[in-house]
Amino acid sequence: MIVLLLVLMTIAEVYITFRDKKSAEKVVSVLLKEKLIACANLFPIVSMFTWKNKLSKEKEFAALCKTKYALVNQIEARVKELHSYEVPCIISWNAGANKEYENWVFQSTGNQY
Repeated sequence: MIVLLLVLMTIAEVYITFRDKKSAEKVVSVLLKEKLIACANLFPIVSMFTWKNKLSKEKEFAALCKTKYALVNQIEARVKELHSYEVPCIISWNAGANKEYENWVFQSTGNQY
């Protein structure tokens, strides 16, 4: 029980890739308005991958979203509803930060768990 509570009380980062800047901003705006994330960093990337047996190289946009760990599953579900990709990249991990920043993330994402 204590371990579960400690995990739920940590912050997480969620990395999501998008077709373009407009798509990234649209989804991130929804996540912010719904208080599922506290903030996101958006940046252009070049991705290389195999899709349907074909090697691909594409310009994309990535979002590195900050949230509380307890919201990761809700974020994943919401992104899948909004995303244009058949198989969106949604990767999350626990993160540590200075206490003031962690407090801000928790305050910015409301009382959702």
